[in-house]
Amino acid sequence: MKDNTVVTHAGNRPFENYGIVNPPVYHASTVLSETLEQRIDRSNAKVRYGRAGTPTSFALEEAMTALEQAHGTVLAPSGLAAITMALCAFVETGDHILVTDSTYTPTRNFSNGVLKRLGVETEYFDPLIGAGIAELIRDNTRVIWTECPGSQTFDVQDLPAIVEAAHARDVVVMTDNTWSGGYFRKPLAEGVDISVQAATKYIVGHSDVMMGTIACNEATYEQVRSSSSSYGMCCGPDDIYLALRGLRTIGVRMDRHFENGVKLAEWLQSRPEVTRVMHPALPQDPGHEIWKRDFTGASGLFGFVLEENNRDKLSAMMNHMELHGMGSSWGGYESLLIPSWPEQSRTATSWDVPGQCMRIHVGLEDPDDLIADLEAGFERMNKA
Repeated sequence: MKDNTVVTHAGNRPFENYGIVNPPVYHASTVLSETLEQRIDRSNAKVRYGRAGTPTSFALEEAMTALEQAHGTVLAPSGLAAITMALCAFVETGDHILVTDSTYTPTRNFSNGVLKRLGVETEYFDPLIGAGIAELIRDNTRVIWTECPGSQTFDVQDLPAIVEAAHARDVVVMTDNTWSGGYFRKPLAEGVDISVQAATKYIVGHSDVMMGTIACNEATYEQVRSSSSSYGMCCGPDDIYLALRGLRTIGVRMDRHFENGVKLAEWLQSRPEVTRVMHPALPQDPGHEIWKRDFTGASGLFGFVLEENNRDKLSAMMNHMELHGMGSSWGGYESLLIPSWPEQSRTATSWDVPGQCMRIHVGLEDPDDLIADLEAGFERMNKA
């Protein structure tokens, strides 16, 4: 079935719930056994304790498994928790992991902090390395962490080439798939072992829930599930319900984000204040050909570079925006715009592009209104 059909129906079991369309919200900790025999032998009890899952969490897991074309999905209370749980499931003291240099900053912080204290070495690599990753794989390399496109600079990685090199050495490949929402890309179908999302973003879609998902292939699912359970990971039922509600409309939202994002990216390309637009769907983007091969669309998140990097001028532009909010996160219905500094986090590569880097999330507003808001901001910047 096509994605729009999958997200409409996957995980719904109405005739197990009196015909109710949406899965009920189970608030549960204690789950009773009817007999002593059931209490002693719980091997066939799917619902055993609230933290181990309820029909509410099973519904979202089933739906995300279908969307990501996975064997199984594990939920986490945030996107970062999903990242850390996926990594921790496969590493131990003395191991080595490879992480893309364009990774999400909290992933870098976790690797440089917690994993380092546990005796796990992290080595960062050029996002555009492709098959060359083979030269960095050691005998103790356990995981290659990718993110496509990369955080802040939107570098497009050749995941199939990385997967081929990794699997030749029995290395697990993970990817942060949040940008596609699982809607515009299917990493597991390309051979990636684990696809992680901050469901906070496009799955939920309404800027009101923190959640993460870990979609796994058959070879990795049990290890991730068991490790996550050992760490006590679980999500609240009301948050799961909101994620399920958001998932049902992800198709129409992502298509609108795609359309709006490209329109604003093309407009930004025409502006004299902008020296560079980083959007893989643009034919001029260095990663466009790989994006066109591996994705069916693009989300509303991309970057651009302002020629002007004077702080007072930037404040004049940003402080009076009507439609573009200044806030962390993205993936909601509303547009966001913040400055970014990729040069501060790169270690394996460098970011030498002059000017002020910006990150924009194009929401579901009318794109002409968003353009007018940005145009007014540029006018303020130019007059300051």
